[in-house]
Amino acid sequence: MKYIDMFTLAFVITLKFMSYSNMKNIGLLVLLALMTGCNSGDRGQLVGTRGKKYNAEKPFGMALIPGGSFIMGKSDDDLVGVNDAPTKTVTVRSYYMDETEVTNSEYRQFVNWVRDSVIRRKLALKAVEVLGYDLANDAAELDGGIGMFYPTSMLTDPALDPEEFSYTEYRRAEGDDKYSDPEYAALNWEQELFFDTQDYPDKPYAEVLDEMFLPMELSYNGQRTWDVSLFEYEYKQLDIEKAAREGLSRWDVIVYPDPLSVYPDTTAWVRDFNYSYNEPMHNDYFWHEAYSEYPVVGVSWSQANAFCNWRTDYRNSYLKSKGKHFENKFRLPTEAEWEFAARGGLQGATYPWGGPYTKNDRACFLANFKPLRGDYAADQALYTVEAESFEPNDFGLYNMAGNVSEWTNSSYDAASYTYSSTMNPNVNDPNNHRKVVRGGSWKDVAYFLQVSSRDYEYDSIKTSYIGFRTIQDYLGTDVTPNQASN
Repeated sequence: MKYIDMFTLAFVITLKFMSYSNMKNIGLLVLLALMTGCNSGDRGQLVGTRGKKYNAEKPFGMALIPGGSFIMGKSDDDLVGVNDAPTKTVTVRSYYMDETEVTNSEYRQFVNWVRDSVIRRKLALKAVEVLGYDLANDAAELDGGIGMFYPTSMLTDPALDPEEFSYTEYRRAEGDDKYSDPEYAALNWEQELFFDTQDYPDKPYAEVLDEMFLPMELSYNGQRTWDVSLFEYEYKQLDIEKAAREGLSRWDVIVYPDPLSVYPDTTAWVRDFNYSYNEPMHNDYFWHEAYSEYPVVGVSWSQANAFCNWRTDYRNSYLKSKGKHFENKFRLPTEAEWEFAARGGLQGATYPWGGPYTKNDRACFLANFKPLRGDYAADQALYTVEAESFEPNDFGLYNMAGNVSEWTNSSYDAASYTYSSTMNPNVNDPNNHRKVVRGGSWKDVAYFLQVSSRDYEYDSIKTSYIGFRTIQDYLGTDVTPNQASN
């Protein structure tokens, strides 16, 4: 006979003889059972707490890079480069990495989300301006026009019992002005936006949308053009490293970067090259569907970090809505993580494919760069190529050499290899605005395509030859190369 503790037996007997009229008290009895018998299942043993079982899910479009050790830096025969990148053995943890550089299509998703959030915020403010603050008992006002975009968190009647509505609404009912201010109120993301002027529902809506476009006298070819300076992204960061090293509280290390315009600088295609005709790239490269799968350029280091923050929040907001575990943040790779991934598991290789040559056995170039004596088209590409071009390395990563150089999370210091840690090394000094870029680009010679070559640009620079890709730390037991192959 299986063991049944005395409390469970008493509970069963009580239920057996309970009359039908007392069935409504079952909920109270169950609660009492949970309160008094919470240790009956573990028999007083230390069994730990358990939540929902977590199974790691590989992010879409990313490859798993199994952690391990490698020899980082230049070989001894590069007498100049070895001073900048002396060899050292380092170890990195496992992570996921984008198989390709972030494309125009992917970055446009970010830009469009920021655009829509800015528009919805302006529509919410206009709705409150037109309709007032107290619409809790007048839902008819919300059926059409600007009322469709009234802030959702301002619609609850403060007279309701606080237990009947959300924490945000409870704070508002208690007199917290922040939660009754439309600047902070929850937006209505369910309502579709109307971009065609013929679909505008009313005049206040038209007034808001018209403010988002440039005046017609400034438009190009008679087309309505967004005022992209209004597409600003605001977010906060937590400097955990500073908090840990200086013993500060979270309140002291929350950072609010300045609102950041997210639109790529398309003028880079013209500005980067004097006495050169590149106007078609300026006009079409980011927006035209023909370039959707090409790597985004004209993005600063700060914009790349803002994209990482948005991608993290976008993913975790979805997971939260499904009651699932959050995932680690997306971020730029450290210099060591980038080089480890670029090598594809090959020790001592010159290029992602091994080397030492930039051609295969059929005399075809293996990357998009400036070969020979400046013959840009010798590799069959004048500017960038689609992000999933040429053969991937052994980790399944495309264009880790050539096409566009890539931002990393590391600050450039010629001596950083000599003092950085050998475990997950990274030197990211917020006061050093020189950030490491890796991989070389379509305009660079072969030297910068080498997996160990270092270069840098200032974090505010936006060029036609620098893009980025993101990584995400692996959750759970570290994955070694042997495990990854099983």
